[in-house]
Amino acid sequence: MIHIIMHGCGGKMGRVIGELVKNDPDCQIVAGIDPTMPDMDFPVFASAAACTAEADVIIDFSTAAAVPALLEFSKEKQIPVVVCTTALSAETLEQLEETAKHIAVLKSANMSIGVNLLLDLVQRAAQILYDSNFDIEIVEKHHNQKIDAPSGTAMALADAINTAMEERFHYVYDRSQKREKRDRQEIGLHAIRGGNIVGEHDVIFAGRDEVVTLSHHASSREVFAVGALKAAKFLAKQPAGLYSMKEVLAEP
Repeated sequence: MIHIIMHGCGGKMGRVIGELVKNDPDCQIVAGIDPTMPDMDFPVFASAAACTAEADVIIDFSTAAAVPALLEFSKEKQIPVVVCTTALSAETLEQLEETAKHIAVLKSANMSIGVNLLLDLVQRAAQILYDSNFDIEIVEKHHNQKIDAPSGTAMALADAINTAMEERFHYVYDRSQKREKRDRQEIGLHAIRGGNIVGEHDVIFAGRDEVVTLSHHASSREVFAVGALKAAKFLAKQPAGLYSMKEVLAEP
């Protein structure tokens, strides 16, 4: 049995994971951390510093501002942590890397298993299509409550392509300020916000007379919860280090 602390238990993703765990005989949420102190089936603490529960792993779906304190708590208590929160500052990312020297830390911009497969596919596509003069554009769509733009997943897709192509691209977020032709070394990123769209990402490779589009559309938040739970089960038994979903999916 893997004992889990849910950081951000009162949020939408925290509640989805809570429901998923109820039907999983291998896991149990033993405590939650959330400043709103929601009424849950397990003890809830207002902050990481106040949490006295013991656990095998922490799943974090919270806010960027709450992550530094969580990392301090995880390091102090020696509890592995799955960080699902996006839009982290450079300082928090440095803290995350430092924490990973002491405990197992997994960070992913998107916990969906399908999206993590897409990260591999876009790298292969870029390597094949770039020399044939294909341009690359990324379009992401999310609900009207999402704060950050472009999404962390859109940035992860662009970074994956750039890594595969030896960092030759720069990113363009807004073409309204300059009247000039597109150059080959750019990736355009476009954010759409509206309604209750869970999450859609299209990576468009546009060439002469043909277009290749690799897409992922999430129809419910459960796809992210399934991935987060899979990551937690993986991370609970790992030594200190920084992990990604790539290692999780590679496990037999």
